[in-house]
Amino acid sequence: MGFFIDATRICLAKLEHFREVDSNTMNSRYAMLIFALLLLPLVATAQQMADPEFDVRVEHPAFKKSYPRLLFDEAHNNFHTATGRYKPFADLIVNDGYHLVRGRKPFTKEGLDTFKILVIANALGAEDMDDDAADSPAFKDEECDAVRDWVRDGGGALLLIADHAPFGGAAENLAKRFGVEMSKGFTFDTENSLKDSTNPSLLVFSTENKLLLDHPISRGRNDAEKINRVFTFTGQSLKGPEGSAGFLKLSDTAKDRVTPDSKTDVSAAGRAQGIAFKFGKGRVVVLGEAGMLSAQLAGSDKRPMGMNVPGSDNRQLALNIMHWLSGLL
Repeated sequence: MGFFIDATRICLAKLEHFREVDSNTMNSRYAMLIFALLLLPLVATAQQMADPEFDVRVEHPAFKKSYPRLLFDEAHNNFHTATGRYKPFADLIVNDGYHLVRGRKPFTKEGLDTFKILVIANALGAEDMDDDAADSPAFKDEECDAVRDWVRDGGGALLLIADHAPFGGAAENLAKRFGVEMSKGFTFDTENSLKDSTNPSLLVFSTENKLLLDHPISRGRNDAEKINRVFTFTGQSLKGPEGSAGFLKLSDTAKDRVTPDSKTDVSAAGRAQGIAFKFGKGRVVVLGEAGMLSAQLAGSDKRPMGMNVPGSDNRQLALNIMHWLSGLL
């Protein structure tokens, strides 16, 4: 997702403070105006929108006759939806041959049985990510049990994406059903971040730095689908169950923080931002960062973020993850 503060709410709160403190003076109006103007760049930075120019065409679709049914969750206050920030991802996989259905109901055994793949992207425990209950469980216990049983016993495939706080807390109870531990904070690595950025949470996983590990997802079906470099945009760290493959491995210099400005760091060595494993009859991929599979424009200067960033193989990563989940890899 990237670390973007809800600056509009901050502006309104600060302006309200000015009005309460000095509402009887003419100077307060000027103070409010100046403060608003000063915060305009922050508001612009918080803007994220799907890139309408991103190329979602697939020259050789993986499925041309039988189209795997895919349920895209939109029933749990999801920050990313198939028609919103994740539209480029949704359009890309539809063009690859998946039959996408937007899910608007809680998970049940009956509701999941007709689908091959379930995609959950940044569910929340409240409507907005800055609400006090945003990191509360987004899924009821019976929903978690239904998803687990669907994967383990029914051969379903789950792509669970949960970003930095508050998203990790919201998805934690579902992740635990599969033995996945979420840090629920923010992950930084000054040694393996994008060199043209001052943000150490924009991470690079590549064959060169040996953090993009060998796995069917990174290999693809042929040389044209091989992945060499993946970028992520501020997420959390993950620890998978025994036997899982952390194909986006965090280095020994990676650190976790509860908040971006926390003074206390915890080592994230041995953890990952992308893991894959078989679970009973089914398959699971968990990502600790959502922006990597998006294609967004961020800020007033509309900086690319996600699959649209030049020099990355994130677009192919999205396809390869889906191919592994659907059994092609």
